[in-house]
Amino acid sequence: MAAPRGYCAGVDRAVIAVEKALDLHGSPVYVRKEIVHNKHVVSSLEKRGAIFVDEVDEVPEGAILVFSAHGVSPAVVKAAEARGLNTIDATCPLVTKVHREVVRFANDDYDILLIGHEGHEEVEGTAGEAPDKVQIVDGAKGILNVTIKDPNKVVWLSQTTLSVDETYETVEKLKELYPTLQNPPSDDICYATQNRQVAIKKVAQEAELVIVVGSANSSNTVRLVEVALENGAQAAYRVDFASEIKDEWFERVSSVGVSSGASVPEVLVDEVLELLAERGYGDVQIVQTAEEDVQFSLPKELRKDLKAAGEDTSNKNKRH
Repeated sequence: MAAPRGYCAGVDRAVIAVEKALDLHGSPVYVRKEIVHNKHVVSSLEKRGAIFVDEVDEVPEGAILVFSAHGVSPAVVKAAEARGLNTIDATCPLVTKVHREVVRFANDDYDILLIGHEGHEEVEGTAGEAPDKVQIVDGAKGILNVTIKDPNKVVWLSQTTLSVDETYETVEKLKELYPTLQNPPSDDICYATQNRQVAIKKVAQEAELVIVVGSANSSNTVRLVEVALENGAQAAYRVDFASEIKDEWFERVSSVGVSSGASVPEVLVDEVLELLAERGYGDVQIVQTAEEDVQFSLPKELRKDLKAAGEDTSNKNKRH
């Protein structure tokens, strides 16, 4: 069992934000895109009265709208304001940090190379801060498409949920072309992404089969599968639920590794452990590579409403 695994502070904050909004205002509370990339979490919130939409214009005027943990562009914020929506910004603070870096470098007339996956919500939101200054670099093809105005004013930033190793490989290739390429003021790949990758590397060295719990649209979950395969696992699979695990995966397998993406509640991991115990893999060993105690305060809009209602404004002692 990899540790750390599962929920990170940004996910915890975003999910609690929707729950508290429902408690305060009742149903419906609208959420732009999936609050976090996990089927179980989205389904659970839908049952409580959350309505997930793709775009702002699907939300009735004057309604409550939560922005997901992945962040949004200024254009989305303006569209919400134009409809008179009461917004709650549940963007992960570590994503917000990258947004601020984009604004800062754009104001200084830099070319910004944003390493990330084209079409991912986080990348769209971040690039939207300065679309005329940001170029998305998604793999080798992305590197070839880069054009630079001033080699002394070019910086790379990144999506927060990438493979650490692959990102730095991309940076090295970019620096071969642009030796004056500047680094971010601080690491953009978030602590939780890095910690989960470090843990699964160690697990993969000892486990023949690795099972990663998480959804297909979760970038950090998909990266965990790739990292496991690159670091010794003979096979690695991603599942949303224990019921997706297949019999043939266990042929001639004596050791199994388990981890989960940063948007995965522990109940889903527990179900996988139960299934593995039934198959004879009942001796569980924790592989601990870091301790996490990061916690973010709830969105300011929500804290204001909770305070007015005389309720707790923290997100402590709330697990999913």
